[in-house]
Amino acid sequence: MRRFGLGCPGPRASPLTPDPSPRKRGEGERKLQSDSSVSATADTFLAESTIKFYRHALKVMRDAEVPALVGGAYAFARYTGIERHTKDFDVFIRRDDFDKAADAFREAGYDAELTFPHWLGKAFHGEDFVDLIFSAGNGVALVDDSWFEHAVPEQVFGVDVNLIPAEEMIWSKGLIMERERFDGADVLHVMRAVGRELNWRRVIDRYGVHWRALFAHIVLFGYVYPSDRSRIPAWVVDELNERVKRETAEPDSAERICFGTIISRQQYLKDIEEWGYRDARLQPLGSMSKDEIEQWTAGIAQDGSPT
Repeated sequence: MRRFGLGCPGPRASPLTPDPSPRKRGEGERKLQSDSSVSATADTFLAESTIKFYRHALKVMRDAEVPALVGGAYAFARYTGIERHTKDFDVFIRRDDFDKAADAFREAGYDAELTFPHWLGKAFHGEDFVDLIFSAGNGVALVDDSWFEHAVPEQVFGVDVNLIPAEEMIWSKGLIMERERFDGADVLHVMRAVGRELNWRRVIDRYGVHWRALFAHIVLFGYVYPSDRSRIPAWVVDELNERVKRETAEPDSAERICFGTIISRQQYLKDIEEWGYRDARLQPLGSMSKDEIEQWTAGIAQDGSPT
């Protein structure tokens, strides 16, 4: 089992101590291997107090019996061998478990908040924080039982954890195409690393009505990696290509819907607000309420999105 730790340096202060007790591992765990090796990285990119907080955060959730999966840079490094030094720690939980997790962090002496009710909460310790993720900003990629059923065992900061599945990483990242953040390269790197071992039926089913976004990444994969095109099974390309052919032969959709807001919360607002397109995020077509969309849109200014 590989061990790695990533992050940004910075002065921190914390009285926490590491939790040395390993978690029991279940039988029949999934062993998804990439053809990239993740080298053991010394935990020198994070302050020791930050590492202690992250370890303790995992213990807090474990003791509270909140099932959690590690994602972000740690899962990405596991699958691709590409290591990044990030400032946050992404933990994925079910929406129904958020209140229990928040209460557990508060009881442990930390601050916790529901930052965006439709997808994200946070737990804080000074300048450090853990992202408690239960969906995506676009309302797609809701964390459900399947995430846990297909999770991959790993060790992060010396703690036994489960990582988010590669299929769910491709699903959630594949629908992020902001002007200031495009996760397409991440998607292609995961496909290149573990494409031959992915459960492609799960990937296609996960995308659902958004399958054209998946197909766009697959087409781009063949452009970026012409010598590795076979890493994506031919039947996947054929099936999606047939879907395109069938849709192309049909008349245009009778309803003016813009799915652009699924991949970018900012760049398609004009289409919704001025050009009369229906927002694909809005219930019942999507999963978000009007209030949730307004709050998520207001976050653009807070995040400092470029004009």
